Amino acid sequence: MATRVKLRQRVISGERHSLYLDFYPPIPHPETGKPTRREFLGLYLLDKPKNPLEKQENKETLQLAETIRAKRQIEIQAGDFGFLNVKVKEDADFVQFFKQILETKTGGNKRSWQVALTYLEAFTGGKLPISELNANFCNEFREYLITAKSRRGLQNSQIAQNSARVYFSKFKTALNQAFKKGLLEVDLSARVDGIAGIETQREYLTIEELRILAATPCSKPLLKNAAIFSALTGLRFSDIEKLTWSEVQSSEGEYFLHYRQKKTKNVEVLPIPWAAYELLGDRKEPTTRVFGGLAYSASLNLVLKQWVLKAAITKNITFHCFRHTFATLQLSNGTDIYTVSALLGHKNLSTTQIYAKVMDNAKRKAADAIKL
Repeated sequence: MATRVKLRQRVISGERHSLYLDFYPPIPHPETGKPTRREFLGLYLLDKPKNPLEKQENKETLQLAETIRAKRQIEIQAGDFGFLNVKVKEDADFVQFFKQILETKTGGNKRSWQVALTYLEAFTGGKLPISELNANFCNEFREYLITAKSRRGLQNSQIAQNSARVYFSKFKTALNQAFKKGLLEVDLSARVDGIAGIETQREYLTIEELRILAATPCSKPLLKNAAIFSALTGLRFSDIEKLTWSEVQSSEGEYFLHYRQKKTKNVEVLPIPWAAYELLGDRKEPTTRVFGGLAYSASLNLVLKQWVLKAAITKNITFHCFRHTFATLQLSNGTDIYTVSALLGHKNLSTTQIYAKVMDNAKRKAADAIKL
């Protein structure tokens, strides 16, 4: 009879449940040869989560435990019982722990975790016993990130500070989770300062540039339609990529999108102009993706840059700049900031206020243009 691995819980003190794996039939311990049925994971669930944050922590802990369970099932089927030699608290490897968290992530957030992992592996050589983690190591890794060479940009270029800030925040999140799961005795994430971010210039197109670009042929028409659609609606690439026809709706001659944001998970109702609806083409089955075949890649970015250059636009335009374009054009046409914030699906008005600063700078340049 093949051994099955089940994830189970056991009540412990402090209103928590300890998670463990149950092997049935038992498996032989590689050192003693005695039958073994349990492996305690050092992971805990709160019995009564008091707020959304604690509920999310419970959810992520369960996802992590399920990832380990699936891995154990594969190892047992391969006859590899070496994991029973691991002393979770003393000998657990932080890089492996980081990888387990990574497996629970999705989308753009997962890509950030993946890049952060590459820097952690480069700094540690791919191995870091949790017993060796301390504030000094964390600060050294922080300094390493600030001065490290970029792994995604030009050769020998230094990592952008805002990128370093994001990657170090992932590292601190992993530290905090290790503490909450009992792998660390102190919360190192609270003892180490993050990397400060710097305000970046948000590139956008003027209405004249947008019109020129719309009139310029692109070698990938699907990309062109998606980009112009973003400039007319403010949608992110991730939401355009997954948009289905069931989410494109109409009422009394007006068109709107009824969709769930991939980034925030919020459900939004977004009015769209006729010009944006025309870009979608003929309506198809409800579950069919509107921009079927659109996927993020380096080649797609290259096509975008070639299209922009063909239109004689010298700005460094990425796909996200079309969302910036929508926001700045709305503000420049007199739409109030609260409405723009709602159209963009921002949780906080402070996020939208960045575009107001962009418009203030544009007005200053316009005022300075006339000189005697």
